Amino acid sequence: MREWKKYIRKVTPYTPGEQPNKENMVKLNTNECPYPPTPKVDEIMNNFNTDLLRLYPSPDVGPLVRAIAHYYGVSEKQVFVGVGSDDVLGMAFLTFFNSEKPILFPDITYSFYDVWAELFRIPYQMIPVNEQFEINVDDYNIPNGGVIFANPNAPTAIEMPLESIEKIIQNNQDSIVIVDEAYSDFGTVTARDLLPKYENLLVTGTFSKSRAMAGARIGFAIGSEELITAMQNVKFAYNSYTMNQPAILAGVEAINDDAYFREIRDKIVKTRENAKKKLAEMGFEGTESRTNFLFVTHKTVPAKEIFDFLKSKDIYVRYWNKPRINNYLRITIGTDEEMERLYQALAEIL
Repeated sequence: MREWKKYIRKVTPYTPGEQPNKENMVKLNTNECPYPPTPKVDEIMNNFNTDLLRLYPSPDVGPLVRAIAHYYGVSEKQVFVGVGSDDVLGMAFLTFFNSEKPILFPDITYSFYDVWAELFRIPYQMIPVNEQFEINVDDYNIPNGGVIFANPNAPTAIEMPLESIEKIIQNNQDSIVIVDEAYSDFGTVTARDLLPKYENLLVTGTFSKSRAMAGARIGFAIGSEELITAMQNVKFAYNSYTMNQPAILAGVEAINDDAYFREIRDKIVKTRENAKKKLAEMGFEGTESRTNFLFVTHKTVPAKEIFDFLKSKDIYVRYWNKPRINNYLRITIGTDEEMERLYQALAEIL
């Protein structure tokens, strides 16, 4: 081996869902919103002053930070904005997880966590969820260098009660606890309610799901001023101009149009609840979803067989060939019309 090859950092990258681009496909594999953003985003894009593109955007993403702070009723100094929640979470790993003790997260969860830990050389320990895919709160009452978990969890779709979240935080006062709330808008619980009580809590969110802005790449974190200042310092030491001007302006409109947000979120939740009944009638079983997707297995037909059959029909869902979940499918909630195509295809194979 040539000497320089020894010093290339080698990691196993995160593998996202397929991004096919076919006419008449049904794409239910990446948890995107099936509806367009608010029409106010259209107005911004159609009337965007392209002269702004010759200038750097605001490094502190001020307009969007102010809009998010106002919406959630917190100080601007408590908000951090990044290029999607992946950027925000990656920056949080880099900022807060610097102990020699391992960070803790579930063994079945968002599969980027261990990738970041490997990339940044952070020791970590995966804590097994139980047979029902639930997080056992007491398992996190051990020495650690930080805790992170998604609520509702992915891909299991399970929502943890607020009192359980608080117990994890109470048991880890000497560590940073990050609650990844990419899907909380579709549920009933948010750890943001605990922010006034705990200065070691960071809650992250995204515009990619409930606000139909996956293509704009907008994520955010809310926490104590001390935590946000630390993240800003790391960001500015790495890359101060992270978000482009059109995304900032579109993001402001997306969060300000609360009526539209609630309208499309409620439509997705209604379709989700109908999908639970439809799939149960077809012999599927799954967790009690509080997200914009379902995590299901069939009583008799293997998940991989269903996955391959649906793909042959240009219907895309998510499948992982991993221990404990290799007979489950994650199905994003689409429009009612897209879900009907799914049901028809499933009727064929079942």
